[in-house]
Parts: sequence; C-alpha cells; structure tokens
Amino acid sequence: MYDIFRSALFRIDPEQAHYASACAARSVQLARAGGALEKMFAFEDIRLEQTLWGNTFSSPIGLAAGFDKNASLVPFWPTLGFGFAEVGSVTAYSSRGNPRPRAFRLIEDEALINRMGLNNKGVRNIARRLRRTAPRSRIPIGVNIASTHGRKITGNSAVEDFRISFKTIADQAAYIALNISCPNTRDGKTFEDPESLEILLKVIMEQRSKSAPNVPVLLKMPPPVSDRIVFDSSLRETVRLALDYGIAGFVATNTATDREGLATHPARLRAIGRGGLSGRPLEARATHLVRYLYRLTEGALPIIGVGGVFSAKDAYRKLRAGASLVQIYTALIYRGPGVVRDIKTGLVQLLENDGFDSIADVVGVDAA
Repeated sequence: MYDIFRSALFRIDPEQAHYASACAARSVQLARAGGALEKMFAFEDIRLEQTLWGNTFSSPIGLAAGFDKNASLVPFWPTLGFGFAEVGSVTAYSSRGNPRPRAFRLIEDEALINRMGLNNKGVRNIARRLRRTAPRSRIPIGVNIASTHGRKITGNSAVEDFRISFKTIADQAAYIALNISCPNTRDGKTFEDPESLEILLKVIMEQRSKSAPNVPVLLKMPPPVSDRIVFDSSLRETVRLALDYGIAGFVATNTATDREGLATHPARLRAIGRGGLSGRPLEARATHLVRYLYRLTEGALPIIGVGGVFSAKDAYRKLRAGASLVQIYTALIYRGPGVVRDIKTGLVQLLENDGFDSIADVVGVDAA
C-alpha cells in the first residue's frame, strides 16, 4: 500500500512531500483517529523495554530530529509505534532557513541531502506547544537544540543562543540533545572543536543547574568520513569534556557533508550542491562511531545510534555496537510508517535467535 503512496509523493518536491505527509499526520491527530492506525502498526513486547535517564522507553526505536521540527505532531508518533521521538532542531529565534530548493532525494542510494538551514518557529513557540502536547504523547520526547541560523550569530552570540533555548525548553524535555555538528547552515560553523565545545558546555551546564537540574544533556556528534577511520585526539578530547561536564549520553550521528561511495551520478551531486547527507550510506559509519564511543566510555553513557537504519538487522548492529536506542528518519520516507513495526518485530526475532532475554542484554556485545 505504501508503494502507491510513495510513488505519488516521489513525483513532487521532497519538501512539499514532507509537508503533505505532515498534514496527513496532523489530520489524524486532530481527528483523534489514531486508534485505527495504532491497531495497524502497533507491536509491543516487554523484551524491547528499557529505562534510561529515568524515562521508560517501550522500545529502542525512535524518531530522529528533523521530521517534527516544531513539535506539531508529538501526540501522533506513538500511533506508529515509536518508543520515543526527538523534535527540532529548535533555535532561540525563528528562522525560515535556506532558500529553496533545499531537500533532495538520492533514490539510488536510499538517501537524502538537505540544507534546510534550521527552519523552525523559535523556542518560545515550540515550548508553549510542548507544554500542551507532551503530557499526551505517551512516549519520552527529546528536544534537539541548535544555534539560530544567521550570519551574525557566531561565537559568543551562538553560545548565548543555545543558552536561551535551553533555559526556555529544557523543563519540557525528556532529554536535550545539543546539536553541535549541524552541517547545513550558511556559515557551516559548529562546536566540534574542543575549545569551542568547552565554552558551550560550561554555559549550558551552569544554566542546567539553575533551571532544569534533572534533564539529561546529550551531544549530537558528526559522522566519521569512513567506517575504517582511526579516530584522532580531537574526538577523544570531546569525550573527555563530555565526561568532565556531566554529559548524559551521545547521539551518533548527524548528517554528513561528504559524498563518498554514492551510487548517484556525480553530475547530479554537483547540481544539488552542499547539504547534509542522511540515509543508507551512513549506516556503517554511524555504527563505527557508536562502537568507538561505547569503548571509550566503557559503556558508562547511553548512546542513541542514528544513520542508515532501514531494517531490524541495521538496528541490531547498532545495538550490539553499543547503542541503547536507535533513531530513524530517512527510512520512513523510503519504506513508510510500517517500518517501525517491521524493525520491532524483527528485533524480537533476533533476540530469540541469539538467546537474549531483553534488548538491554544486547547493548555493546560487539564493542569489545
């Protein structure tokens, strides 16, 4: 059934298709008609349940940031069977983002490229919406925050931008993910280098102690350029800072800026231009980083694995590498909403095949 719907969606611009899908979900949400969908997509098994950061996750499969930027569909996501969802990226001030076109499908690679530019309605609007809807979501809702897209918001102003967002919305979130590695803003600047990151962490954790002392803070990391790379001292320093400042976990990974190993014709890639790559090409690279982070922290901090998860086997590899939770986004576009159920049922079968009693028993078994 989704193949027919996808065929229609893929005939229109990706951003328009996203808007159409969101409108359909919004209609279901407003009509309170999620029950029928839930019967179609629901699959629950106690073996998939975990408790992390004081929150119960009914399954490890969550929605990645980027789909629900303005937290407008928070009550809808449980109807598709998600165990949690991450909204955003949210910024202190509203932004229209980059000029269109700014989203592109790479069908041969089951991938996307986007340079949306952090378009969202601003943290105050989104925080007000979360106060109304998060209590009805039935699943933990994380919030991804970033600095507002704009030429003037750099350096200290970018740090202050993060602080404003954190102060405004942290008390509405099951966790906060600091988007320190977003590649699709106009200036491309991030907080990945340790010196900049330490300044940001100091400010955020001071604000946390004042306004939301119990909210877990996670770092969203950039992907490595290869699944065979030997990580450098910069990443080890980033992890050291995370531990020193009380970071509660990692999201691995963000989208990628390179175009290595793609089947899409180079001329097509040149025509698209810059932007963040997501989807199947990131699967091995993201799993590689998950495994490294798990080893480096000796499994002390939960990791959310994201990048190229299309099947139960993809999710299982990330869990075995050290991820406690897994997020999807691009798979929803290429496989449809049934992919959540398919991954969960497949995970239970994989647990049974390998003799594990729960999903928590799988985490990190391949990281040694």
